Amino acid sequence: MPRFFTETISESAGTITGDDAKHISRVLRMKIGDSLTVCDTKGSDYDCMIESVSDQQVALKVLRVYQSESEPSVKVHLYQAMPKGDKLELIIQKAVELGVDSVTPIMTKRCVSKPDPKSMTKKLERYNRIALEAAKQSGRGKVPKVLPMLEYKEALSEIQKSSCPILFYENATAPAKEVIAQGNQKHDISVLIGSEGGFEEEEVALAKQSGCHVLSLGKRILRCETAPLAALAIIMFETGNMQ
Repeated sequence: MPRFFTETISESAGTITGDDAKHISRVLRMKIGDSLTVCDTKGSDYDCMIESVSDQQVALKVLRVYQSESEPSVKVHLYQAMPKGDKLELIIQKAVELGVDSVTPIMTKRCVSKPDPKSMTKKLERYNRIALEAAKQSGRGKVPKVLPMLEYKEALSEIQKSSCPILFYENATAPAKEVIAQGNQKHDISVLIGSEGGFEEEEVALAKQSGCHVLSLGKRILRCETAPLAALAIIMFETGNMQ
């Protein structure tokens, strides 16, 4: 059954507008009486029947409301050091598919890419479109947000609010399994991942002082676009969200 996102929905009725309405009308050629599933972007799914359809708006009758089964039991917030080129786009797409709750780009000492605020505002619009499309494709019940970029110390200050903050570091030796299990009990994990050059030792020390667990992703050194996806896959598996 086709799935779409809309914030204009209640327990009895809803509407879909814009490009999605045009897609339903022109591409899928759906008609009055056809069924589709709508997500409210916050984790609830709605089984609906089409009551009217046009290129501008699709009116829906809600038949059933239920909690989305595709949302993980644990919220994972990814803080990703800004990589070069379009690598962050791949990271966002795959992180959303893997169940991330939010993605925040951060600026660390070894970041080569240093976009200015104006450029980053434009990028942020694109990043959130990528997150939306990935959420649709993977059947998510919500659309994870890509948030404005933070400086490293700002990110550490924010991460301190998390019940399970983790920094993955290539020189760490502590395994992730036990810490992730603790995070699962608290349903809230924040993850820090470095850019191409990783983290400076003083950044790692600062993270420890801020209460972060400094953990390993294994004996191999992973690329900056591989590390967050490996971390998310491990977290989702260990918390029972990939079984």
